[in-house]
Amino acid sequence: EELFVKRTPLSEACRGVVTALNLLGLGDLLLAAPRADGAAPGDRLAPLRAWFAQQDPATYMEHVFTAAKLRYVVMTNIPFAPEEAEHWPPPGSAPAARPCTPRLRTALRVDPILAGEWHGVTAALVRAKSPDGAPYPPTIDGCVRYLGDWIRVMQPVYLMASTPAGFTYTPTRPTRRRADAEAELVRERSVAGADAGAGTEPSAAQMLEDVLLRVAAEHRLPVALKVGAVRGANAALRTGGDGVEVADLNFLWQLCREYPHVKFLATVLSTDNQHELCVMARKFGNLHIYGCWWFCNNPSIIEATTRMRLEMLGTAFTSQHSDARVLDQLLYKWTHSRAAIAPVLIEQYRKLAAAGWSLTEEDVQRDVAMLFGGSFEAFLAK
Repeated sequence: EELFVKRTPLSEACRGVVTALNLLGLGDLLLAAPRADGAAPGDRLAPLRAWFAQQDPATYMEHVFTAAKLRYVVMTNIPFAPEEAEHWPPPGSAPAARPCTPRLRTALRVDPILAGEWHGVTAALVRAKSPDGAPYPPTIDGCVRYLGDWIRVMQPVYLMASTPAGFTYTPTRPTRRRADAEAELVRERSVAGADAGAGTEPSAAQMLEDVLLRVAAEHRLPVALKVGAVRGANAALRTGGDGVEVADLNFLWQLCREYPHVKFLATVLSTDNQHELCVMARKFGNLHIYGCWWFCNNPSIIEATTRMRLEMLGTAFTSQHSDARVLDQLLYKWTHSRAAIAPVLIEQYRKLAAAGWSLTEEDVQRDVAMLFGGSFEAFLAK
């Protein structure tokens, strides 16, 4: 009523609703809704809701993926949240059966670890049952075992966390700056974990080093970081009240430099951080930047960010990611993103041709494949 009847749906989010419903073949129903004179606000949507209620979930999911032209998505799962953990076999079980479709892959969210929320973490450890039937000990080592057992169940593509507002990192001890430091890191962290007894509350930096980075090294999983959100900036809006900050990326410079054997994926929420992140990706082979996240997922920002990344990184980045909270968002986010990225790529090709380079159709196909998933998969595999 407020966004489509009393106003023209000019915003990117509102235009996304129009795009998604038209791709589903519901454009006529959408156009009829605001023109239903005298209808109560809820009644305007009745025909659309009736269509969705008739859909078989599995069939509808496949329809969305086909229309969005996607091969798969990676979905984050939070084992520390009971309402999510209950949908999985207990930690330490055999790997879970794949979801209803191979289009859904998993990532394991570890936000409480990165935020240093030790009380929340230990509550999850005590609540869960280890493979031997006993609760996990509320220690660093217990947390490492807990995550390792969940990794065996979920088989995640990567570990994922959003940094809390104002996030910084000060190393607790020197680390070796060479690629063969991995074995030493795992050994040292194992000793540290065993020595951390119940009642000892580690700092956020210790949890990052002795849990998250140790688990990433032991299981050879990348750590994906989303940087720059300010949770609850306007609490009155509840889950819709988050904001953005210009983040201090010094912590990411430190992590990439001090842990060259750990791979990091990163995206930032503020446009002011995008250039620094590009420079960082040029300097560290263990960093891969991806997507235009959340408030950056607007065509004007996607265009500017993609242009800068192409100029600085070539195809060594992932131009976009789904960043979808509901399935239907896949339809418009990828349609709009492709429309924003294509002209930028064409412009770069024109400049390259004017400089004297010869391009083939195969070159373009390879580059597009790299920008839309190929570089990401190559980074995971190296």
